[in-house]
Amino acid sequence: MEPNEGYGPASRRRQGLVRRKEMPLWQELPLLLVVAFCLAVLIRTFLVQAFYIPSGSMENTLLVKDRVLVNKVIYDMRDPIRGEIVVFRGDENWTPEVTEPVSNSFAAKLGRTIGDLVGVSRPGERDFIKRVIGLPGDKIACCDGKGRIMVNGVGIDESYIAEGFNSDLNQPPNPNQCTSRRFTEVVVPAGEMFVMGDHRAVSQDARCQGPVPISNIIGRAFVIVWPSNRFTSLSVPDEWKVYAADHPTAAAPGTVPVREPDPATEVFALPFLLSAAISARSGLPFVTRRRRLPS
Repeated sequence: MEPNEGYGPASRRRQGLVRRKEMPLWQELPLLLVVAFCLAVLIRTFLVQAFYIPSGSMENTLLVKDRVLVNKVIYDMRDPIRGEIVVFRGDENWTPEVTEPVSNSFAAKLGRTIGDLVGVSRPGERDFIKRVIGLPGDKIACCDGKGRIMVNGVGIDESYIAEGFNSDLNQPPNPNQCTSRRFTEVVVPAGEMFVMGDHRAVSQDARCQGPVPISNIIGRAFVIVWPSNRFTSLSVPDEWKVYAADHPTAAAPGTVPVREPDPATEVFALPFLLSAAISARSGLPFVTRRRRLPS
């Protein structure tokens, strides 16, 4: 007698799927919210984060209360480029630009914690946003005969600096204040970058606070997302593209490292390399195949 196909294992599984009831909305909605929150935290931690602009140091490129999206993984794959706008953590030499009083109530602390987890809170006191002007080995100084900043002896026409937003050309340099446009030549050390704000008259930046480690970069700001009428990408200005094309070896690449080696990266990658080597030695694929149930 032929076996009855209606009572086989496959049929019982199909019947179980048919009998399964849909989850009620009151149960499904909290689950969806938890999943969405977890995804937001993962994206904020590893991929993209929104940052609030708290000061006018980047005007008119970025205005106070603008929100930008920051790519947090791009510099794991390549080095920074002159002209890019980056968010970074300042070291002990950097003075916070905005120190607004905050509420210490439980509700305020909870709101700040949740906002920070999903990446919509205000930046910390040590978080800054500036434009990359110099990389390791670059010689940065101001000014040439036209009052322009010089990178490796070449004057840069910075079209993004609005009229009246540059620092005073006639004021003598002050090592503790960035009010003067003039400063003595700086050779950017290995593993560091020279950054400046686009509103040079108010920006406290590398002119008076020194270069910052490239390892302190949080990510690259690549688009303004709020307010909606200011939605635009933050690409590298044409003058920096022209400079890079005309002076590809200006910073003597290969002699001055852009970033120092990170031992933690090598330790983190070691287990994967060992797994790949063992798999190749044994003839097994690196990615484990899904096991099949016996028929």
